[in-house]
Amino acid sequence: MKTAVITIVRGRHSHLRMHVRGLAVDTTTPFSHFIVAMGDPMVKTVLAQEESAARTIEIDVPAGSALPLARARNIGAAEALRHGAELLVFLDVDCIAAPLLLTRYLVAASSEASTPALFCGPVTYLPHPVADSTSSDSLALLHNPHPARPVPPDGKILDGNDFDLFWSLSFAVTAPTWRALGGFCEEYLGYGGEDTDFARAARDKGVKLAWVGGADAYHQFHPVSDPPVEHLDDILINARVFHRRWGEWPMQGWIDAFESAGLIAYQPDHGRWERVRPSVV
Repeated sequence: MKTAVITIVRGRHSHLRMHVRGLAVDTTTPFSHFIVAMGDPMVKTVLAQEESAARTIEIDVPAGSALPLARARNIGAAEALRHGAELLVFLDVDCIAAPLLLTRYLVAASSEASTPALFCGPVTYLPHPVADSTSSDSLALLHNPHPARPVPPDGKILDGNDFDLFWSLSFAVTAPTWRALGGFCEEYLGYGGEDTDFARAARDKGVKLAWVGGADAYHQFHPVSDPPVEHLDDILINARVFHRRWGEWPMQGWIDAFESAGLIAYQPDHGRWERVRPSVV
């Protein structure tokens, strides 16, 4: 099964270096790599410095605009399919692949070839930055997958029934399943919602969710806010898109946290969550 890795990126150049180095360790599964640079001409330079064979696809994103994450993934997938990819592996630029990640996804997809599925691997969030010289063996010592998601034993596949646990950090899908789903909904712009929407569409079309033991990735550390207030406007807009499409509000934990912090309030007249405007003194 011809395998393609798809990565989208804007900035994060040091993480991109570790990302491509991690994939280079896998010598058992031949793959092609398609990197979609969202308004970031420096990506080509970084890849050249790393002597990476990845193909770069550049899309124009004006400064200050919300990043078209969904569209970028779709563009990357379309290019991979054009080059004959049969298995699409989506890996976030912050993620360093364990040496067997691609192999485990390939074996899982081959064994389940007759059943449409989203294949997800465990992700360990690294608690601190790692040095450029960090090896895959050193990363393995930090193995501590996200506790809220299934972690099957290496080489085992566990069917899941909670599609809200799907994440776009690391997942694989066969070409026929991707085509049946039609990709990510491009109405989503910026941070939040598009992966939950994708999983909901998969569930409604009878595509199963499968957790793949041993398809590990290590998410590189970067500062985050909890809740992510810097993405509040994107989250509100995308939540409205999701509500219109699915009749419910996504990202409920973040919405509850924003409401508790006095940043948003539900406006019954408009039927949606909106920013709370501070009163002028």
